Amino acid sequence: MTAPTPLIAGNWKMNGLAADLTQIDQLAASPPLQAAELLVCPPVTLLERVARRLDGTGILTGAQTCHPAASGAHTGEVSAMMLADAGASYVIVGHSERRAANGEGDADARARLQACWSAGLTAILCIGESAVERSQGAADSVVGRQLRDGIPDGATAQNLALAYEPVWAIGSGQAADRAIIAHMHRVIRSALSIRLGAEIGSAIRLLYGGSVNPRNASEILATADVNGALIGGASLSATDFLSIAHATAT
Repeated sequence: MTAPTPLIAGNWKMNGLAADLTQIDQLAASPPLQAAELLVCPPVTLLERVARRLDGTGILTGAQTCHPAASGAHTGEVSAMMLADAGASYVIVGHSERRAANGEGDADARARLQACWSAGLTAILCIGESAVERSQGAADSVVGRQLRDGIPDGATAQNLALAYEPVWAIGSGQAADRAIIAHMHRVIRSALSIRLGAEIGSAIRLLYGGSVNPRNASEILATADVNGALIGGASLSATDFLSIAHATAT
């Protein structure tokens, strides 16, 4: 079976002002990358401007979250339909920082996934265990529960990607070692195949996220069942982001 095309996604988080659009211009001017699909998820304040700058380049634009409702009295929130209207094609759902800071759980992730699909968007569902959960030997069961409870019926390789992000590695500067990544991606792949069937389960892209940088990207991306990466801090630099993307071809 042909391996899925790698997806290299950049999550800018709460970073980026108009002056930082020079990084987007640098991405737009770079030669097209054949070995992977590139995605940039800026703050919502820059979303439409990023989408316009990347239009026609083959590089996609995404958002970092969405509200589960299509519209209504939700001051300060943004719906999936609004994000699509602004030029997004992807939305990150269930990131550990939102789970921790905003109290979002698996049911919230599930509702946001459904909202994404209703708007014609592809969702990237983030799953991963904390340091305490890993120390207790619960990593496999935690990601299994997040996958089971967070994915609605109707998932396909076109509307869903998963990002395994060990919470203890995010922003630490220290990625999980290759053995842990290989094991967890194998566990997730097996659980996906059980949940969705072997054909769909094997086609959905599994990304690794957690302190990926130009120095460790080649090793991580060469790991079995790793179909790309969700990049945090390193995605703020076009040079570093492209360096990671080019590692998919090595």
